[in-house]
Amino acid sequence: MVIVQKENWGEIPLLHVYNERMQKDAPTVVFLHGFMSAKEHNLHYAYNLVEKGVRVILPDAFMHGERSENLPEAQMNSIFWRIIVKNIKEVQSLYDTLQGKGFTGKVGVCGTSMGGITTAGCLKIYDWIDAAGILMGVVSYTEMAQYQLRQMKELGVDLQLTEEQQHAILEALQPYDLMERPEVFEKIPVMFWHGKKDPVVPFHMTYPFYEELVQQGNPLKVEYIADEKAGHAVSRTGVLAVSTWLAEHLA
Repeated sequence: MVIVQKENWGEIPLLHVYNERMQKDAPTVVFLHGFMSAKEHNLHYAYNLVEKGVRVILPDAFMHGERSENLPEAQMNSIFWRIIVKNIKEVQSLYDTLQGKGFTGKVGVCGTSMGGITTAGCLKIYDWIDAAGILMGVVSYTEMAQYQLRQMKELGVDLQLTEEQQHAILEALQPYDLMERPEVFEKIPVMFWHGKKDPVVPFHMTYPFYEELVQQGNPLKVEYIADEKAGHAVSRTGVLAVSTWLAEHLA
C-alpha cells in the first residue's frame, strides 16, 4: 500500500510518500514541482517511484501550494528567480532533515520545469546528490534569464528594472550555472527529458550542451530523452522512464 502523509519540515509543507515495507535505508527522491503548481500535482511520479522501492518527498515550493499568497501570475513571474534560489536553499534543508530522521539511503533530486531548473542549480552547488532528473529544465540560469528578459521586452511588458538591476540579477544567478561544472556529468547519473516543441523552456537550452558533452568523448553518466512531439508537459512514457531510471540509479 502506498502511504501519502502530510508533514511540515520546518517551514516547508510536504507530502511524504512511501510504503509500509520501506526501511530507513531505502533511497529517497526529493521531487520538485513546476511554476504555479503544487506538491499534489506530482503524485503520479511518487506512486511510480514508491512502487519501485523509492521514498518520495514532495515539497511545496516557496510561494506555491499551501504557501501561496495568491499573487497574480504576472507578479509571480517578476520573482521567479527569487523563488528558485529559495527553493535551492530549501532542498539542502530537506536533505538535512532526512539525515536527522535517520533516512540513510541514497538521495536523488528531480523536478519538472521550475523544479527541473531548481534541480540543475542544486547539482551545481551540492555534492551529496546521488542521481538527478532534469525535466524541461535548463543548465544555464543566466541564459534562461536573458531569454525571459528578451521575451518580456518583445511583448511590451514594463519590467520596471534598470539595466544595472538586470545586470545584478544575472550576476546573482551565475553561481548556479551548471554549464560551468561539466564534470558533474562524469560523476552523478543525470537524466534529461525535454519536448522539442516546448514553448516555455526552449529545447535548445539543454540539448546542444548535452551534444557538446558527448562530443568531448569523456565517459558520461547522462541520459537524454528528446520527445519529438511534446510541448511543455512530460508524456506518460517520460514519467515512466524517469521513474524507472531514478529507481535503478539509486538502488
